Amino acid sequence: MTPSDTPTDNAAAQAADKTEAAAPAPAKKRAVRASRTTKSAKTGHTAKCVRCEEDLPPALPLADGIEDLDDPRLYINRELNWIEFDRKVLDEACSADVPLLEQLKFLSIFYNNLDEFFMVRVSNIVRQMKSGAPASSADQLTPARQLDEIRRRVLVMLNRAQNHWRANLQPALFDRGVRLMRWKDLNPKQKSFLEGYYKNEIYPILTPQAIDPGHPFPTISNTSLNFLIRLRAPDGTERYARLKCPTNMSRFIFVPRTKTSEDYAELGINSNGRDDDIILLDDLIREHLGTLFPGHEVEAAVLFRLTRNTDLEIEEDEADDLLEAVKDFVDQRRFGDVIRLEIEHGIDAELSNYLIDHLELLPFQIYRVKGPLAMSEFMSLAFIDRPNLKDKPYKALEPAFVQDGDVFSVVRQRDVMLYHPYESFSGVLDFIRRASEDPQVVAIKQTLYRCGNNSPIVKALIEARRRGKQVTAVVELKARFDEERNINWAEEMEKAGVNIVYGFVGLKIHAKLCLVVRRESDGMHRYVHISTGNYNPSSAKIYTDYGLLTSNPGICSDVSDLFNVMTGYSTQTKYNALVVSPHSTRNTILAHIDREIECCRSTGKREIIFKCNQLVDRLIIRRLYEASRAGVKISLQVRGICCLRPGVKGVSENITVTSIVGRFLEHARAYWFAHDGQPVVFVGSADLMPRNLDGRIEVLVPVLDAGIRDRLKATLDLQLSDNVQCWVLQSDGRYRKREAEGASVNSQAILAKKHGWA
Repeated sequence: MTPSDTPTDNAAAQAADKTEAAAPAPAKKRAVRASRTTKSAKTGHTAKCVRCEEDLPPALPLADGIEDLDDPRLYINRELNWIEFDRKVLDEACSADVPLLEQLKFLSIFYNNLDEFFMVRVSNIVRQMKSGAPASSADQLTPARQLDEIRRRVLVMLNRAQNHWRANLQPALFDRGVRLMRWKDLNPKQKSFLEGYYKNEIYPILTPQAIDPGHPFPTISNTSLNFLIRLRAPDGTERYARLKCPTNMSRFIFVPRTKTSEDYAELGINSNGRDDDIILLDDLIREHLGTLFPGHEVEAAVLFRLTRNTDLEIEEDEADDLLEAVKDFVDQRRFGDVIRLEIEHGIDAELSNYLIDHLELLPFQIYRVKGPLAMSEFMSLAFIDRPNLKDKPYKALEPAFVQDGDVFSVVRQRDVMLYHPYESFSGVLDFIRRASEDPQVVAIKQTLYRCGNNSPIVKALIEARRRGKQVTAVVELKARFDEERNINWAEEMEKAGVNIVYGFVGLKIHAKLCLVVRRESDGMHRYVHISTGNYNPSSAKIYTDYGLLTSNPGICSDVSDLFNVMTGYSTQTKYNALVVSPHSTRNTILAHIDREIECCRSTGKREIIFKCNQLVDRLIIRRLYEASRAGVKISLQVRGICCLRPGVKGVSENITVTSIVGRFLEHARAYWFAHDGQPVVFVGSADLMPRNLDGRIEVLVPVLDAGIRDRLKATLDLQLSDNVQCWVLQSDGRYRKREAEGASVNSQAILAKKHGWA
């Protein structure tokens, strides 16, 4: 659940490649969290449901009645607001209303989000600080001040997360049979069993590295788990070594409690945990460090983990081959500058100082961890087969045209809007699969940003090419943290004869488009799918996204022209219907805000609703302030970063900012303008950030069908009325959970029930 398409966004989606996502709890079970604490019938443990005041960041001082809309006090720092996003994820992990393995999932997402935050955002601020750069953000916080505030807030969250794991979640899981154990707590049979496993399966692949004048301190790869070990030689000489934990083995070892076996292959994560105890791979290795250094005494060992800068620049303009440049970039990223050191709490001070000195770290970069390191890796444990510890399973509603088997005749007659995951992604898969098999289809063009593992989309494109169709795939190699996967898919499709275009120099291609050209009795017809989300069936189970299927001639013509821009030398910047970054998205949004201001002044009718992942762009925020001053009612539902400060008297008192954090990651984007009874709404891939507006190819498409517009507005109104999973941004920069007044409204559960799940 990251604010970006990363959210994070990737941890849950990657785990979901292997298993179904858990289901939404019925509305009654996720009732209003009105009390400070709740004792869960599911866990038997007491946990906070509404965050205590001491868990909140301090209120930011703000004077009402500011006249200058460029005043830094009107803009919330994007990095600090991102931390507040992750704080909401942590709140889900700590909620007694959430089943135990779902709590573990949210906790893992919280840690994964932090990893990416340090790798990308904090690394950028550290670079600014070291270069002496002045404050560049709209709120004018200096890099040093940002780093200080980031550390302070992150430490508070980490303390809460670690305490919840140790005091609540781990004991509750233990009571329900998911028993994470330490070596010393295992019985003799289990220890004997693990001795054999270590000797035969682990020891052969471990590679200790000496550290001395002839062996300099080794380079530590990003986010890997490592031991630093202090040894004593027989002659009393003190020596040091490093050992990297294997990354190609499961970190969780399931050890039978009673039965004995010599089949060590059974120790992987192939269990429901009922009859097994679980030990971490790093705990088992720690217990056997002495086997790696015969003749030496292991005096002390510390487990540590580095987070490195992954926000490196790809010199596209100087690259002869973008594919090779991205391959080199992926290799280099593992060894960027060190940004954060995570190290076990309460360990040998001399060993800790030895490590810190060799890494040349400053105090603000050091985080001492109480409990397991790398809890982002605990996602796989959250997906063990224990349905009673998860949300109720679900089956999404299958679109009618999938059953009818003739998607083209349906879309020829009318536009179709799909809303995932409430409606199954099978509708999109059916559209592309039928296009690949239909003898009347002559060409398919597709953008691919993050398509996941074992992608049926890629397989369909390869099948289409095998059947003689013209197939083009625009693969964005620069999709952060998915570069290697995209390279593999691109090379596989290229071998099959698919025409591959590797992105666009200077811009990321973030638009979600599929164009199908079909020869019919009355000539050639085009069909288009435009989405707010990636072509990834796994993330479509847990991300909310809109997808529009249309044969509208104007929209289809625009998509054809845009593909020519992405694949050739077309310099087209104007389109009939589409709004396309980097040329027109910001100006179009600003123009519609201005039109709403004019409607307000002339008729008094005024309303703007934005639903997006991020709101950072200063020009758009400033124009929203102007609209608020003019009396326009503005409702913003922003999942991630929001730099707009709502509720400031005389500036933004007509603006509300909410955020839904629940079972599904709110990823859909919609921009709705009332326009005096003639509403205009756009959906698409673009968030309101400078990078999306200026540095990416993004697409917003107008929703032209009045019936679809009305249903979309009803859904937006429902989500804005949510009082179960909804957080409200205050003018002081803090989020507070919306308290229910009257009947509870859980928008995700209501939408699930509406589509036939519950």
